[in-house]
Amino acid sequence: MKYRFLIYGLLGWTMEIFWTGLGSLLRGDFRLQGFSYLWMFPIYGLAVFLEPVHDHIRNLTWVIRGSIWTTVIFGIELITGLAIELTVGKVPWDYTGSSYYSIAGLIRLDYAPVWFVVGLLFEKVDDFMRTKIHL
Repeated sequence: MKYRFLIYGLLGWTMEIFWTGLGSLLRGDFRLQGFSYLWMFPIYGLAVFLEPVHDHIRNLTWVIRGSIWTTVIFGIELITGLAIELTVGKVPWDYTGSSYYSIAGLIRLDYAPVWFVVGLLFEKVDDFMRTKIHL
């Protein structure tokens, strides 16, 4: 389980750095500066605890599964954001003012398609780790 936690954490970090680097390109910054927060590693690592959810929804259509993952990821983003804010006084990914679709600065509803795809990708990672490398 600890190896899968590490893999999910590293994969999440990598995807976030790539995503923010792509965003800098779209803003005209050809340095492609990507970033993340140290907080994100354990948050992405928590995906290991979602593997039972994957087992439970495995036979549903991809549209329903992606919708479930979107909702779950929004929930995790909201809960972990609130926990960090209560602990240190500020949430690292504060979306306040960055999008009309921001809720309390903690989640952005316009990221729903991204979380939909990320959830389905993490299913593939889960299956690969369990069947191919037996982690």
